[in-house]
Amino acid sequence: MSERSAKIFIAGHQGMVGSAIARLLQKNGCENIVARSHRELDLTRQSDVQQFFRQEKPNQVYLAAATVGGIHANNTFPADFIYNNLMIAANIIQAAHQYDTERLLFLGSSCIYPKLAPQPMREEALLTGKLEPTNEPYAIAKIAGIKLCESFNRQYGTDFRSVMPTNLYGPGDNYHPENAHVIPALLKRFHEAKANNKREVTVWGSGSPRREFLYVDDLASACVHVMGLGKPSYDAHTSPMQQHINVGSGKDIPIKELALLIAKTVGYGGTIRFDASKPDGAPRKLMDSSLIQSLGWEPEISLEKGLALAYQDFLNPRTHCR
Repeated sequence: MSERSAKIFIAGHQGMVGSAIARLLQKNGCENIVARSHRELDLTRQSDVQQFFRQEKPNQVYLAAATVGGIHANNTFPADFIYNNLMIAANIIQAAHQYDTERLLFLGSSCIYPKLAPQPMREEALLTGKLEPTNEPYAIAKIAGIKLCESFNRQYGTDFRSVMPTNLYGPGDNYHPENAHVIPALLKRFHEAKANNKREVTVWGSGSPRREFLYVDDLASACVHVMGLGKPSYDAHTSPMQQHINVGSGKDIPIKELALLIAKTVGYGGTIRFDASKPDGAPRKLMDSSLIQSLGWEPEISLEKGLALAYQDFLNPRTHCR
């Protein structure tokens, strides 16, 4: 079934990733997109998810719904992160099989890889070492989602796929002062410092860890691209579509340089101090995205351009949660 004529369910359509996928699908002419808010459909409740799939019978599913947050949120709410994400993945993937969804795409995270995985991280690094402790519960839930897709494919011949994005940012991001990821957190902090004429801004950590970032619209294009690829026969050793696929920019940057770049984007000219008493997380997280590049996709938006677009989004109070 073609993308335009398919009934497509976007789980998490109000989030940053889900909304980016919805924008792209609508731009591509898709007219039969199905979505439910959390108030309308609690994805952690199996009976509710079953009823939804029984009624709607979507042809395609983008599983972008998740409980997400930065280091502080992961440390503070580990039970919420593992339970909610396990339930969402299990309920939707099982219902997609039961009600004959033709194709499903599960979105994971680069945190599935071991803390000290060789850099850049290849898909084969999964389950080869210990996870970063600060987000281990979230990572385990995402690993379970990958394995659910693989297991249903193996046992039932379903066409469930997984992509592992690097750190994302862009329109619709979460700017909560405690639970935000690094880019939205710093955009908000520098913006407020500029507005209040603060001479100094403190950034958590030493500033030495390196991180890779991808603008969320680039991820959306990767997701739609992967969903459009043909279904291969199942072979765990030779078929790239039967394993998870990394999606990244292919470049990383030290947090210290990122902070300077964000300050420049915002127009903040004060002092930046790094608090080394706060946790750094993994020393480096760069993914090897050569597999998806070999499948015909590459990112288009540079970090500098993406930060400028993200700051424009931040200045629009209707587009995000502050």
